[in-house]
Amino acid sequence: MPSLTRSEALTRAARIAVDSMEVDLDLDRGPQHFGSRTTIRFTCREPGAETFVDLRAHEVHALSLNGTDVDPASVTDGRLALTGLAQTNVLEVDATMAYSHDGQGLHRSTDPADGEDYVYGHLFLDAAPTVFACFDQPDLKAPYTLTVTAPTAWTVLGNGAATLLAPGRTALATTQPLASYFVTVCAGPWASVRAEHDGIPLGIHARRSLEPHLRDQAQQMIDVTAACFDEYHRLFGIRYPFGEYHQVFVPEFNAGAMENPGCVTFRDQMIFRGAATPDQVFQRSNTIAHEMAHMWFGDLVTMRWWDDLWLNESFAEYMAYRVTSAVGGFDEPWVEFGVMRKLWGYAAERAPSTHPVAGSPAPDALSALGNFDGISYAKGASVLRQLIAHIGDDAFVAGVGEYLRSHAFGNGELAEFIVAIEGAAGRSLTAWSAAWLQTAGADRIGLEGDVLTRVAPEAHPADRAHTLDVAAFVGGREVARVELVVDGERTPVPGLADVPAGALIVPNASDLTWAEVALDAATIDGLPGNLADVPDASARSVLWVSLLGSVARGEVDPRTVLSVFVAAWPREDSAAVLSRVSLLMTNQVVPLFLPPGEQEGARARVADAADALLERSASVAGASGDALAVLAARVWARTGVDEDRLRRWAAGDGIPEVLVGDDDFRWSVLRRLATFGVLGDDEIAAAEAADRSLAGSLAALGVRAVRPTAQAKEWAWGRLRDDADLSNYAALAIAGGFWTAPDAALVRPYVAQVGDLLVGLSGRMGDDAVSRVVSAMHPTSLVEDGTLEASAAMLARADLTPGVRRALVDANHELREALASRRRFD
Repeated sequence: MPSLTRSEALTRAARIAVDSMEVDLDLDRGPQHFGSRTTIRFTCREPGAETFVDLRAHEVHALSLNGTDVDPASVTDGRLALTGLAQTNVLEVDATMAYSHDGQGLHRSTDPADGEDYVYGHLFLDAAPTVFACFDQPDLKAPYTLTVTAPTAWTVLGNGAATLLAPGRTALATTQPLASYFVTVCAGPWASVRAEHDGIPLGIHARRSLEPHLRDQAQQMIDVTAACFDEYHRLFGIRYPFGEYHQVFVPEFNAGAMENPGCVTFRDQMIFRGAATPDQVFQRSNTIAHEMAHMWFGDLVTMRWWDDLWLNESFAEYMAYRVTSAVGGFDEPWVEFGVMRKLWGYAAERAPSTHPVAGSPAPDALSALGNFDGISYAKGASVLRQLIAHIGDDAFVAGVGEYLRSHAFGNGELAEFIVAIEGAAGRSLTAWSAAWLQTAGADRIGLEGDVLTRVAPEAHPADRAHTLDVAAFVGGREVARVELVVDGERTPVPGLADVPAGALIVPNASDLTWAEVALDAATIDGLPGNLADVPDASARSVLWVSLLGSVARGEVDPRTVLSVFVAAWPREDSAAVLSRVSLLMTNQVVPLFLPPGEQEGARARVADAADALLERSASVAGASGDALAVLAARVWARTGVDEDRLRRWAAGDGIPEVLVGDDDFRWSVLRRLATFGVLGDDEIAAAEAADRSLAGSLAALGVRAVRPTAQAKEWAWGRLRDDADLSNYAALAIAGGFWTAPDAALVRPYVAQVGDLLVGLSGRMGDDAVSRVVSAMHPTSLVEDGTLEASAAMLARADLTPGVRRALVDANHELREALASRRRFD
């Protein structure tokens, strides 16, 4: 079906305005389909003109426009042409829709723990027409009134406050004007914790089988929610405008969360079943703050078209870290931002799919999907930090408030935002916007003696001024820190000439700007013995990010990074650094950049580092020691080579006490055992029987797929290729284990078939789901010229959807980076 183009959206928005949406959903028709009745009242500015409405139904029963019946067969390719429009119009649609199993539209999932079904709406990016008829574009906002029929045991939640009209019949209060992709309904036998803060009713909900964990963790989430509301009200001077505030943790959710006004949805892995490290709790809290920021940036004021996605995501990203830093009670949130989010963003900048923060071309809705990446999030947030450094925080906050007030319940775009900020700052931002927002690429900064150099990327030249600092460390002490504005290619750094020899010198030490840091050779040589002693967590994060980025660019031998990891990582204190760096070591550096013959030895060294951290954790009291033990044990479970110890750990023998009874950890151990080919069907079945949860069911799929046998790979491939009922999460679980093999010959025959497999999945799942499977299913771990040839052949296909193509471009780039590194350092 065609994706809405920007040209079509402009024409339609110029012609009509939507006055109201009334939607009646019947969710009590069984597991496959639901009823949908829609009444749209809209105005046409050009009476007699025509337009079209979006509708992707399983079956259309009746249509009428202004009281005149319309042939249901006239719906073609997801569109219904509307001709002879009056000044005021009423369109009525009666249809049967299909539930999805890919996390888009109205998704229905069965919880294997108790057999209960749950339904939630995720109408991003263009899935609204699979739930109700609508004018599906972000600038045709309207108030929505929903009524829902559901099984009597279910609770119905949505954008408006719920009122039970009769058993099984719920009315949701009419909303403020919303874009169609923000509408949601969440229905099922939810476990709920309710509260109130500052007159705002709050609710936190999850599947009933997660109720004990929900109740244990709900108060922390309520406290974060309340603190964030207070800070956003203080910052913006605009109260939350959407009534009640529900946060629903839903199964098989593609993204981290979705900012539906009044009813935010989150992936329910954020309700932790076992041990949770500080960085995991922070990430959940930060996600709560991020989605709440969207109530203003995205929901109150919505981008006019998808090329201004940054007006949603960059702001929510920045505001979440700002607010959790101010009121969240967390240590060093910006350290997590650097090592987690900026690493993601710098990787996106290196790829051929890089794009500007603002104004990235989005000729149609689906093409915008690829721009939900580290540039729109991490780079955009970093650019806003530089804007504040440029104009001052007071001007920034005042300009943002003006922008929100002047566009409330409507739409905005880059030019309008810049006008509001210029008004508050009293200066032109045209040149600044062109360099930072409208030009792709990351500058590289480094040191030549006491001069800081700045090099813009050749493909995307721009003159960006950077506000940053440079710090030097010797023997665990900070011996110098210089703040400066870098506004040329070479900027002297006063005071560095007096720094002792052997110092670690860190450009952008506070991680204030968006620029890749090139470390000098002396600093790299000193990292193994000195990195862990740097007292500034932000500077340590910058050093790790620079080192890992240099490996990806083929500038530093991956063996150097391994040596730094073994020496410095076990002595690290930041949970975010410990978690992210170890994940990149085990998932990227070792399997992609080291030759196959060195990989098991490297994993053994990583496991030894994990043991060193585990030993250290025993000397650290309380929750801090438990957190170190969990992080260490998780890394050892991914890399350990001692089969006997793995089997003891799988049985719960000898593991850190904090992990006793942790099913997710046990599955991680079982997955490692499965990679050795020593885990049989009976053992996997017994583990699954002991953990009859959705997480356990998915983990079992991954364990089965990871086994290094021809039968296991044939089974996994067949499920991905042929199982029409495979959910988005099940497909991802299988794909994530498929390419693991001690001998590449086991999986090499499948490489040439990946393109056909992905196209087949595209016929059964939406782009949001399939693009995530692509990242796991691309044979990147087979770092060979033949894989690159097969990847190029995939990209040459004409039958790829935009989301699949973008994901393949990025996977192809990652493979090219690995190949280039191996050619240089093997």
